[in-house]
Amino acid sequence: MDYIDMPMLVPDDVSGIIFDYGGTLDSHGDHWSHIILEAYLAAGVEPDIEDFVRAYIYGERQLAQLGAVDPSDTFLDLMRKKIEAECSQLDPQPDAATREAIARHCYESARSCTAEARPMLEELAQDYPLVLVSNFYGNLEAVITDFGLAEYFKAVIESARVGVRKPDPAIFRLGVEALGLPPEEILVIGDSMDKDILPAASLGCRTLLIDGRPWPPTSESVVRE
Repeated sequence: MDYIDMPMLVPDDVSGIIFDYGGTLDSHGDHWSHIILEAYLAAGVEPDIEDFVRAYIYGERQLAQLGAVDPSDTFLDLMRKKIEAECSQLDPQPDAATREAIARHCYESARSCTAEARPMLEELAQDYPLVLVSNFYGNLEAVITDFGLAEYFKAVIESARVGVRKPDPAIFRLGVEALGLPPEEILVIGDSMDKDILPAASLGCRTLLIDGRPWPPTSESVVRE
């Protein structure tokens, strides 16, 4: 889905919007494992898909540890830490220059995608209060500030800060409370049926699925230059 089309998909009776972040505003609906795998390939690293999936999961668990991510970390800082953790699980391990190239590729991909999303958010923010609800690592405000998106959101509800994660509907309930609107007047936009659409719908919210490449990546789903 092109971000430019999104304002036209908002129903007339909606008064506020909740956005997911990762996979929704920074990757056109694709699970981030696909973008990271493409970054490996662009840097000349071709891991076995099963090895990559295991390394990806390991990297996620490392970032989830207390203190692994600083609240001031930009997305580039975050990707450097994630790629470092992932590559520690690969054999052979990519060298430092290659790891930096992979992290920067991911950062530039997100920077380009959020730049595409910015005009859409600016247009929507003129007519609706917007809130972010995301499973993230404790640095989402730093990430969206770096990408020039922070000004469009009334509140940021982040799992690492509020102590509840999707698919628990309670995290969307916090978003509803931040908007101060009845759930039936709120549109939730996300890239995951299980983590965004179903829990939000269980509260009575309207929903819009941004459909992209799902987890996990497979050898058939890899984009090769």
